[in-house]
Amino acid sequence: MEGGSLILILVYVVIFGAFFYFVLYRPQKKQQKKAQELMESLAIGDSILTTSGFYGVVIDIMDDVVIVEFGSNKNCRIPMQKEAIVQIDKGAAAN
Repeated sequence: MEGGSLILILVYVVIFGAFFYFVLYRPQKKQQKKAQELMESLAIGDSILTTSGFYGVVIDIMDDVVIVEFGSNKNCRIPMQKEAIVQIDKGAAAN
C-alpha cells in the first residue's frame, strides 16, 4: 500500500507543477517576449505612452535610456528608462 501512496503523491506533484507552469510561468514569459519585441521596434520619432500616463515623442535612443520630448514645448526633453514605455504609436508625432 505504501508504494501506491508514493505514486499518488508523485502524480499530485506533477499535476501541481504543470498547473503552475501553465498558469504562472508561461504567461509571464509571453508578456516578457511581447515587451522585448516592443522595445526592439522603438525608433526615433515614434509617439509613446509611458507607465505614468504621459505621451511624448522619442528624440534619441541609447542602450537602456531614451530621450523623450513631452508636449509642444521643445525644451521639455527628459531621459527615461525604456522599461517605462508601455505603448508605441509608429509615425504619429505628438503635437
